[in-house]
Amino acid sequence: MGLFTSACRLAGWTLAFSICAPATVLAEEITVFAAASMTNAMAEIEERFEAETGHDLLVSLAGSSALARQIQQGAPADVFISANPGWMDALEEDGLLEPGTRFDLLNNAIVLIAHGTDADKVEIGPEMDLPALLAGGKLAMALVDAVPAGMYGKAALEHLGQWETVAPQVVQADNVRAALALVSLGEAPYGIVYATDAVADDKVTVVATFPKDSHPPIVYPAADIAGRDTGAEAEFLDYLRGPVARAAFERQGFVVVTE
Repeated sequence: MGLFTSACRLAGWTLAFSICAPATVLAEEITVFAAASMTNAMAEIEERFEAETGHDLLVSLAGSSALARQIQQGAPADVFISANPGWMDALEEDGLLEPGTRFDLLNNAIVLIAHGTDADKVEIGPEMDLPALLAGGKLAMALVDAVPAGMYGKAALEHLGQWETVAPQVVQADNVRAALALVSLGEAPYGIVYATDAVADDKVTVVATFPKDSHPPIVYPAADIAGRDTGAEAEFLDYLRGPVARAAFERQGFVVVTE
């Protein structure tokens, strides 16, 4: 076999290999805006997703209201996960969601927590006396007119006829994790947070769970933000509905929505 023939055959093999070999997956950077109550679960999901896909996940955690407003002002988010459908509705009405990508991801519950590990249980209902329970202290909540956890908590207290009497003793935090911290540090004896937040802190005790019918259903929708196509958003949204993410969410006390 001549040198020219060997070279041609080698070139042919190289071309065939190039055509048949699987395409290299290019790593992408995905910016995710997620509700603060998802902090622990998202840390686990971020690590696993990056290891499995090679993509770089940048997660920004805050109150859903703050994140939604940032997106409305042009913040570079690729994916948004809200703790409240209302803020996702607002972005959808503004044309800021990629059509057909929105879905309900998680459910949650709100609970009354107390500082410490041995607090007595509390009976939730119209007959409870929250001001007396607080004994001059504060009730920590996320912003009751903007942040979903605070909005759900206020709705529950209003439903139970408790809001007017306890409102003067409510201290409002920028997000639900900040409200949790106030109770964890003992700066407020009681607080209202998501059940998943209470799981994340061993310095608080869940003393009661608010009845489901006392507040609107707690739903976390997720969606792709329009005009920010990295090519990997759909992959991440699918990952959120897969077994690895599901297990991470359930470990933190979330209920994964199944269609």
